[in-house]
Amino acid sequence: MKRIISNLGMVALVAVLAPAAATAQMGQKPSSHEVTIRGTVVDLDCKFRNGLSGEGHRMCAQVCADAGLPLVILGNDGKLYMPVGGGMPGDPQNPRLKEFAEQEVVIHGNVYEAGGALALEIESIERS
Repeated sequence: MKRIISNLGMVALVAVLAPAAATAQMGQKPSSHEVTIRGTVVDLDCKFRNGLSGEGHRMCAQVCADAGLPLVILGNDGKLYMPVGGGMPGDPQNPRLKEFAEQEVVIHGNVYEAGGALALEIESIERS
C-alpha cells in the first residue's frame, strides 16, 4: 500500500512539474543575432509550388502578396528567411516587401532560429 501511495505521489509531482517545465520552455524567446543578408524577395507559393520567379513574375508576386500569400527572402546562402515584424505578433511584412518582389536585396536585421526555421526581423532593406 505504501508503494502505491509513493507511486501516486510521484505521478502527482510529475503532473504538477511537467506542465510548468513545458510552459517555461515554450515561453523562452529564441536567441537572435544581427545579420546582413543578400538574396531575393520571392513569392513563397509560386516559387516553391509552381517554380515561378524572376522579373516576368514580379507583378504576379505583388498581386499574390496583396492577397496575403507570404513574401520571403531566399538568401544567396541558400537559406529561406521568413520575415517577421518587430511590433505586434503577426505584424504583416508583405506591404514592406512588395516593392522588392522578385528583386535582389540587401537586408540588415536580426535572425531568430527555432525548430530549424529562420525568422528575419528586418531593420532595413534596399535593392542590391
